[in-house]
Amino acid sequence: MPKPIILAVDDDAQVLSAIASDLRRKYAEKYRIVRAESGEAAFEAVEEIKKRGEVIALILSDQRMPGMGGVELLEKAKAIFPEARRALLTAYADTEAAIRAINTARLDYYLLKPWDPPEQKLYPVLDELLEEWKIGYRPPFEGVRVIGHRWSPDSHAIKDFLGRNQVPFQWLDLSADPEASQLATSSPNARLPIIVLPDGTRLENPSSLQLAEKVGLQTRAEAPFYDLIIIGGGPAGLAAAVYGSSEGLKTVMIERHSPGGQAGSSSLIENYLGFPGGVSGDELSRRAVTQALKFGVEILAQEVCGVHVNGPFRNVRLLDGTEISGHTLLISTGVRWRKLDAPGLEPLQGRGVYYGATMQEAALFKDETVYIVGGANSAGQAAMHFASFASKVVMVIRAAELGAGMSDYLMERILTAPNIEVLPHTRIAEAHGEENLEKLTLENVESGEKTEVETGGLFIFIGAEPFTDFLGDAVLRDDKGFILSGVDLMREGKPPKNWMMERDPMALETSVPGIFVAGDVRHGSMKRVASGVGEGSTAISLVHQYLRNVR
Repeated sequence: MPKPIILAVDDDAQVLSAIASDLRRKYAEKYRIVRAESGEAAFEAVEEIKKRGEVIALILSDQRMPGMGGVELLEKAKAIFPEARRALLTAYADTEAAIRAINTARLDYYLLKPWDPPEQKLYPVLDELLEEWKIGYRPPFEGVRVIGHRWSPDSHAIKDFLGRNQVPFQWLDLSADPEASQLATSSPNARLPIIVLPDGTRLENPSSLQLAEKVGLQTRAEAPFYDLIIIGGGPAGLAAAVYGSSEGLKTVMIERHSPGGQAGSSSLIENYLGFPGGVSGDELSRRAVTQALKFGVEILAQEVCGVHVNGPFRNVRLLDGTEISGHTLLISTGVRWRKLDAPGLEPLQGRGVYYGATMQEAALFKDETVYIVGGANSAGQAAMHFASFASKVVMVIRAAELGAGMSDYLMERILTAPNIEVLPHTRIAEAHGEENLEKLTLENVESGEKTEVETGGLFIFIGAEPFTDFLGDAVLRDDKGFILSGVDLMREGKPPKNWMMERDPMALETSVPGIFVAGDVRHGSMKRVASGVGEGSTAISLVHQYLRNVR
C-alpha cells in the first residue's frame, strides 16, 4: 500500500515551504507530504489522489486564500475523503472564523501562525489528529470477519461486543454479500453467526468470554490479590483505574461487556471538558483504556457473578469459577436501559428493536426511516448520529417537548435538523413483524389516537436500571437496586446495623467498609459522564484513607 498523504495548502510560498519542511521532518517516514499553492489546486490534487486509489490522512490548509478559501476547500474535500482529518492554519485575527468553522463545518482543529517551536505547537496536535484518523481508517481488510444475518440478535450482540472493545471487524451479511455465502457454505451446518479469525480459525456463535479469549482480550487475572478491584469499566471505573494505578495501587478492572459503559455508545459528546469539537464515546473510552494500560492496570473481559467478604479481604467470584481477592473493591457497573413495555417488542429485540445504539447500527439503516424513544441526551446524540445516515429520524417522547433531560445545545441541533422529527405526547403501543421489525403502532397519550407506521429500526433510550443483580445482599441497595453509600446509609444519625467500624461510612463507601461505589450505579448520582469521572477519581482518595487505617 502507498503511504497515506498529508496535504498542506497555503498561497504564501514561504509559509508553504516552511510547513512542508516541518511535516517532512516529523512524518516523512510514514506519510507522503503533498503541497498545493491554492484552494483550487488543492482540490484538483484531492480528486487526482482519489482516482489513483491513494488516501489522504490529513489536510492542513490556510484560511485566507484568493478564490477558494480554506473552509470551503476542507468542506469539499470531506465529500471525497470523509475520514481525513481537517485543520485550518490561521493568523490570530482569523481565530473567530476558525472556531465558527469547527462548529458549523465540523472541522477538527485550528492552528495559529507561527507554530514555532513545532515540537510544542504543531506536532502534538497533528499526532493526535493522525492517531484519530488511523482508528477510523479501514485499509484492505485482514482482520476478524463476522458472517450472519442482519436481523439476528446473536449477530448484533457479537458486532456490538467487538465494536465497543475496539476490535476491528468486517461484517458480511448473508442476504446481501456473495463473499458471506461462500464462506458460510464451507460449514453448511454451522451455528450462525460464524466468526473467521485472521489465522483462519472459525468460531460458531461464541459466547462473549470465548470470543474475548480468541481475539486477544485478557480474561484471567495475572495475580490472586490486588490493592483495588474495580467492577465495571464505564467512565467512573476507568477514572478510578487510571488514578488508582498511577498512585501506586495494584489495580484490576473487570468489565463484562466493553470499557466505556453506556457513554461508550454515544456517537458524539459535545459538552465534555477539553473537546471543543466533541468526542465520541468510543474515542473517549479508547483514550481512557490506553491511559489505564499505560499505568499498569489489568483489564479483564469477564463477568462477576458474586461478591463476598472474608475478614479484611474483599473477594470477587468470576463467571469462569475463579476468584480474585483484594484489600478494597469499587463497584462502578453503571446502568442498563429500562425495557419498554409494549406488545411485540420482546420477540423482535435484536431484530430491528434495540436498547441503546452503537456506531455500527447507523450505517445499516442508510436511507431508511428509524424511530428513537427517549428525550434525554443519549437519545438526542443517537438521533443526530442516525440523521447522517437515515433519510428520516423520528423521536418519540411522552412529554410536550424536548428539554427536561436534554442539554440546550443538543436540543437546538435536533430542532433545526432537516430530517429529524419530534413526536410529542406519543408512545409505542405495539410492534409488528415476523422475522424482523416491519411496523409500529404509535398512540397519542392525550387523545388516544393510534397511527401505524412502517420502519425497520426502533432504538430505545428510556430510564435506567442499575446493574447490581450479581451483588445479592452483599451491600445495601435502595428499592430500585441502586447502591447506598455515605450519608444515605445513615438512619437517625447512625450507620447501618451491621457496620463494623467505629467511624461513619465515608462519602462513597457502601454498607461494607472497604467496598466503594461510583458513577451511575450509586443512589443519587447525576447520570453524567463528567460526574462519573469525578466520582471515580474521588473514590481513590477514599481508598487511600481506608488502607491507611487498616494496614
